[in-house]
Amino acid sequence: MTSLSPAEAHALARIDGLRPALLAEIEAWAAINTGSRNLAGLAQMIDVMEAAFGPLGGTATRVGAAPASQIDAAGTERALLHGDNLHIVKRPDAPVRVLLTGHMDTVFPADHGFQACRWLDADTLNGPGVADMKGGIAVIKAALTVLETSPFAEGIGWEVVLNSDEEVSSLGSAPLLAEAAQRCHLGLTYEPALPDGTLAGARAGSGNFSAGIHGRAAHAGRNPEDGRNALLAAADLALRLATLAGDDLSVNPARIDGGGPNNVVPDNAVLRWNMRPRSAAAQLRAEAGINEIVAAVASAHDVHIHVHGSFARPPKPLDANQQRLFDLVKSCGASLGLAIGWRDTGGVCDGNNLAATGLAVVDTMGPRGGAIHSSDEFLCADSLEERAKLAALVLLRVAQHGWKR
Repeated sequence: MTSLSPAEAHALARIDGLRPALLAEIEAWAAINTGSRNLAGLAQMIDVMEAAFGPLGGTATRVGAAPASQIDAAGTERALLHGDNLHIVKRPDAPVRVLLTGHMDTVFPADHGFQACRWLDADTLNGPGVADMKGGIAVIKAALTVLETSPFAEGIGWEVVLNSDEEVSSLGSAPLLAEAAQRCHLGLTYEPALPDGTLAGARAGSGNFSAGIHGRAAHAGRNPEDGRNALLAAADLALRLATLAGDDLSVNPARIDGGGPNNVVPDNAVLRWNMRPRSAAAQLRAEAGINEIVAAVASAHDVHIHVHGSFARPPKPLDANQQRLFDLVKSCGASLGLAIGWRDTGGVCDGNNLAATGLAVVDTMGPRGGAIHSSDEFLCADSLEERAKLAALVLLRVAQHGWKR
């Protein structure tokens, strides 16, 4: 174990007693509804974020979302709007550059019943986004504040990306994330750690798909043979896609839109599904399988099928490049008396996208918490200072000793 140097200990002491201030920020931010489709709430949040990070002195830019689209219930492709993203850069010419990412959006829309925080006990805060990941954003800010007031700051440059669409696959922010990752030497993403402090190791990838199926309407009694049943084709497509599942690939047909009166052969349907490959080979097999099955179903039912979607989150294996950064985080944890472990997960985040560029990234650097994506979401408040120190020490060590991509 590498012990803290006097300079490191002095720098990290700035975090002692910071819990009330961190909690005040998190509760105020959680009070702003930032559901991924609530563009007004996200616009309010980006104002708050820019002001909060302003004292750190970086150059802040608001980056508009890249174009994106979706298939509606009628099978028509329509534009999909996302909020702006906040990009902050400091010391871009430093010899080592680190990318820190977080997301402003949550899974709770403006009309969801879960809108307020409450204390479950002295150390457990229940609220929308408190762990995922407004608590993580507070940790980013605290860690960078320690770095900027330390004697090591000039040794490292940093970029922060706070995006508005992580919970909906980062379609609008993917180019910004990829460009930043290619400029930086390592990455830290502030999704919450598990309640016991465990981090996510390898991650499966994820792809969301829609198939617009166009058949031919006909009278269900008078001339059904003239119809081409899009709903039946959608059901067949779902069943065939499910056969692609295996140990390294999950397939979840999730919804069929379409149909109408019982006396009409339905001419339009939309099937939606998710696939989670655990390796690049599994992703390639899934892509080939989709193409083959779509062609077979279109032929068997004499319908036209248009597939929309992609693997927006590539698989993230825990390879040697990733392991090297995990080892640094573990070493920093040991210096603080924290046992850092990790385990593989089927969940996905922006860490998948960053790793796909070749960047080493640990993507659960946020505070401990759990029950995310539900009204039971909670933040372990006693982990705020702990995780802020861990994040700050990683930055301090990289600033002192460098990092080669």
